[in-house]
Amino acid sequence: MLFTQTFIPTLREVPADALIPSHRLMVRSGMIRKLANGLFAYLPLGLRAFRNVEALVREEMNAIGALEIKPPVVVPGELWKESGRWDTMGDAMLRVKNRLDGDLVLSPTAEEAVTSLVRDALASYRQLPLTLYQINTKYRDEIRPRYGVMRGREFVMKDAYSYHTDEASLDATYKAMGAAYRRIFKRCGLSVIPVRADSGAMGGRDSEEFMVESAIGDNTLILCRDCDYAANLEKASCKPDAPAQTQAPAVAAVEPIPTPGIKTIEQLCAFLKTDAQKFIKTLIYRARNVALDLSGAPGTAGLEKRQSSPEAPAVYLEAFFAVAIRGDLEVNEAKLAAILQASEVSLAADSQAARLTGAPVGFAGPVGLNTLPLVADLTVTGMQDGVTGALAADTHYVHVVYGRDFVPWLTGDLRTVVSGNPCALCGGELYEKKGNELGHIFKLGDKYTRSLQVSYLDENGQPQVPLMGTYGIGIDRTLASVIEEHHDDEGIIWPMAVAPYQVIIIPITYHGSVKAVADTLAAALEQNRIAVLLDDRNERPGVKFKDADLIGIPYRVVVGEKNLARDFPAVEVKRRGEASLRLLEVSKAEAELSRLVYRE
Repeated sequence: MLFTQTFIPTLREVPADALIPSHRLMVRSGMIRKLANGLFAYLPLGLRAFRNVEALVREEMNAIGALEIKPPVVVPGELWKESGRWDTMGDAMLRVKNRLDGDLVLSPTAEEAVTSLVRDALASYRQLPLTLYQINTKYRDEIRPRYGVMRGREFVMKDAYSYHTDEASLDATYKAMGAAYRRIFKRCGLSVIPVRADSGAMGGRDSEEFMVESAIGDNTLILCRDCDYAANLEKASCKPDAPAQTQAPAVAAVEPIPTPGIKTIEQLCAFLKTDAQKFIKTLIYRARNVALDLSGAPGTAGLEKRQSSPEAPAVYLEAFFAVAIRGDLEVNEAKLAAILQASEVSLAADSQAARLTGAPVGFAGPVGLNTLPLVADLTVTGMQDGVTGALAADTHYVHVVYGRDFVPWLTGDLRTVVSGNPCALCGGELYEKKGNELGHIFKLGDKYTRSLQVSYLDENGQPQVPLMGTYGIGIDRTLASVIEEHHDDEGIIWPMAVAPYQVIIIPITYHGSVKAVADTLAAALEQNRIAVLLDDRNERPGVKFKDADLIGIPYRVVVGEKNLARDFPAVEVKRRGEASLRLLEVSKAEAELSRLVYRE
C-alpha cells in the first residue's frame, strides 16, 4: 500500500481530551476520530489493526468448535421483557420505539436474542452442546464515556453463548473458552490477570474476568502475594479474622448506655475506650428490582412488584434493608446486590433511614429492629459482647450477643476486602492493583433458558431446560490495551499479530534507483503475504521517520542512495522499539525480512 493512496492523518499535538496513552496515540497516529462523546470512527489504519484482533478472536473461537452467526443489533423489546431484564438493565440500555409503537432495544448484550434463535430451532438432546458466537456492535449509554475506545458508548464485542444438557458439558465448554481467551490475549501481546468476578446483572453463578493492569482501571483487583488467588474487589473474599472476642461464661444482659452527641465509630471508640471490632455497624440500604423472594420478611408487606411478561420473574421495584457489619469494615455493595438479587443498591437518604428505623442517623442497630429485613455480614455472627445503636437518640447498647439479642433475616459475606487481609486460600497477604476488564466468562445455568421457555427432549423423550454459558471479549478495549502495554514516548510499538502493517519502507527520495528498489522489495514482500506500507510521500526523511515511529509498524526499511552505492547494495532495517539497526543486502532483504516477520 502506498502512503499517498491511503488515509493516515497523523497529528503532532496531543488532543486535549485524551488522558491515557492509547487514546492519545490512536488519535495522533490517525487510527480513530471522534464523532461525538463516546462515539468513534475507525480510519483505515485503525481498522486494519482492529480487524487483526477480530481475526485472532475468530480463529480461536473456531478452533474450539464455536459457530459464528450474525444477529441484528436492534432486537425486539419483548425478548427482554420475557427474560425480566427490561426492568433491571437500567438506563444504560437504549430503548427506542418504531413507527408502530413497538419497543426495540439497541443491544447492550445478546443473551435474549441468541437464546430466542436457539429456542426456535432446538428439539433434541442430540443437538447439544451448541456454542454460537458473533462479533458485532453493541451500545450502552454510559453516563461518562471516557478514555477513547476504552470506554465508549458504541463498541464491538465477541460474545458467545453455549447450551448444554448437564453441568459437566457446561464445565467443559467454560474451561475450553477460558483457555481460548488466554491464547487470544497472549497472541495479542497482553499480560492478563484472570480473576474471580461478580456476575452482576448478567446473573448466574461462576464467572471469571480477564484483566490487564492499568493505572486508570475501572476495577480494583485483589491478589495474593503467596499463591495464585486473584479476584475482582466486587467478588473478593478473605480468610475469616481470628475472633476478636471469645464467649464469656455468661455475657451480661444487653444494656442501654447514654452516648450524647456520639454518632461515629471513631467517637464511640474514644468514648468507650475500646476498638472498632467490638461494634456492630448498621446501615440502611435502598435496593432496586429485587428478585429475591421477600415473603414474610419484616417491613416488606405491600411492596410494589412488576412482571414484564408471564414468563419473566417478578421483581420488587424498590425495597429497603438494614445491613449489619463489624464496625471496622465496609459493606461491599456488589456483594450485597448479589445476595439480594437486586439490579443496584445504594445507601438510603438520611431522612429515609430515620423514618424506617425510628432513630436518628448514627443510632440504628439490629436489636429490636422489626421494621426492615436485617442482612448481617458473617463477621457479625461471631459477636458475643458487642456494641450497637439502640434505635434511640444519644443511646447505644452494650453486651449485645448475636443469636440471643437479634437474629438476622439473611446472612452472607458482605465485607469489602482490603490490602493486608489474609488470603482465603493460603492465608498469605492480599494486595491491590487497578485493572481493566477485557473479557468475561459466565456460567448462567438456566436463568435465561427457563425464562425464555427453551426446552429439548432428552434421550427418554422428556422435556428438559438446557443450561447456558456466555462469554464476551471487548474488541475495541483489547486493541486499546495492546497500545497501553506496547508504546514509548515516540508512539506505538505493535506486536506483530496486531500490527496494521508489518513492514514500512521509507525511500529517502522516491525516484530513480531508490524508487526501483523500494517498489521491487514491497512487491516481493506482498507476494509473500506480508503487509507493507510504502511511504512515497514528498516529505523530508525526518517527517517520515517520526510518522513511522508514531504509527508503530514493527519493521522499518530505509532505502537510500548512499547504501545502494555500496559494493553490495543494501537497505537499512530497524525493529520498532529497538535502538540497533542493521544493513541487509538488497538481494537478501526480502528473504530475511520474511523470516523476521514470520518468526514473530
